Amino acid sequence: MALDFLILYEHVVREYESILLLQAELERRGYTAEIRQLLDRKKLKYFTWKKPKVLVASCLYDNEGINSHVYNNVGKLNKVVNLHWEQMLSDTQEEEEWFNFGGNAKKCVQTCWGEETRQRLLAHAVPPQNAPVTGAIMMDFLRPEFAGYYQNKTELCKQYGLDKNKRLLLYISSFGYASMNDTEVQELSDMAGTDFTQFATVNRESMAQTLAWFDTYLTAHPEVELVYRRHPSEWNSEPLEKLAQKHSNFHVIFEDSVKQWIVAADEIFIWMSTAIAEVYFAGKTCHVLRPSPIPHEFDPVIYKNATTITNYDDFAAAAGQPGGAFPIAPAVIEGYFNNNTTPAHKQMADLLEDVHKNPPRDTPFSAGYKPHFNWLKFFALWGVHILHALRFNPQKLHKIAPGFATFAGRIYGYIEKAAVPKKQAAAMRAKIQQFLQ
Repeated sequence: MALDFLILYEHVVREYESILLLQAELERRGYTAEIRQLLDRKKLKYFTWKKPKVLVASCLYDNEGINSHVYNNVGKLNKVVNLHWEQMLSDTQEEEEWFNFGGNAKKCVQTCWGEETRQRLLAHAVPPQNAPVTGAIMMDFLRPEFAGYYQNKTELCKQYGLDKNKRLLLYISSFGYASMNDTEVQELSDMAGTDFTQFATVNRESMAQTLAWFDTYLTAHPEVELVYRRHPSEWNSEPLEKLAQKHSNFHVIFEDSVKQWIVAADEIFIWMSTAIAEVYFAGKTCHVLRPSPIPHEFDPVIYKNATTITNYDDFAAAAGQPGGAFPIAPAVIEGYFNNNTTPAHKQMADLLEDVHKNPPRDTPFSAGYKPHFNWLKFFALWGVHILHALRFNPQKLHKIAPGFATFAGRIYGYIEKAAVPKKQAAAMRAKIQQFLQ
């Protein structure tokens, strides 16, 4: 029996909670919907008897994206909807073909969180029917209907062994490029057609300076708990480990969604994360820490004219005085994140239902794109998944087979990072069902 919707995700903390909500809403309407990770093993059933009517992608920028996310998972399919998780761009990125979809990616349905993004895509030749505004699903969890969904400060502190009587400071990191070596930065630059070398340098410098601020502040203020919330693409690093070893009240935590930490935190600090919109929709404020200037070509446009903190003294003062005005004008936030009376997951489900019931809006699998199956990736995923099931990291073979260890080890790391245990997934689904209307 054919599947109605197959939903693909990349980053657990960025996407999984939201697509569980979307899946639950689709199932409430009587449809079948399954969730798969981009690096899950490819399965014959999704190409044949369980081929989905609609594929819901995580990101889809060009023909290679169609090939990787669609053709290599389900074969040819013209009903493709992209959840488009990366919508907060810099002014320079907003003009680049990569971020405005190239090739036949323009023929897929590219969802928009707000009217600003829709207008940008229309200006770059994305057909109107392929650029609908749906709102951002992740904001729904901060709506009144979901009051009580997240743990309060006392409950969260108990879960992670933090002192509930201390002020809970949250830092939302975006230092993903600081985790990359020069080779990885170059590979990304080549793929995107943009030189990220300077931005990687800014990442490393800003991270080092920010951690130095934290070091000084935590030394002077043992009465706080500071949680460093890693970005989904950021890895644990030596500087973070050293700071955690030095200060018992500094904690690097990746578990739970950023919204959970936002709801529980007493004070919030941020660098350039789009999670600042979630802070806004949670009815809280925050401070933007910028120890080093971010080149405008990399700074999200939503931060234009934002109020920022550029030195330690101002940071220390802000940390000691909770509250204050929001650092970005509300009109700017709501231009990129539609603040509709209808929850975004219902708007998205309406869109998916329309795509499912009606003829394809466009033809991604047409002239201009030539599909090709990646057999190397197919067999590599099977092999690495077997190693992951055995809990054998290929990096252990680095001395014997360095090439294989590096290649397979990187895949192993991403698989491990994106895995959601069945018990945890079931618990999340059950929790969401309590709030589904």
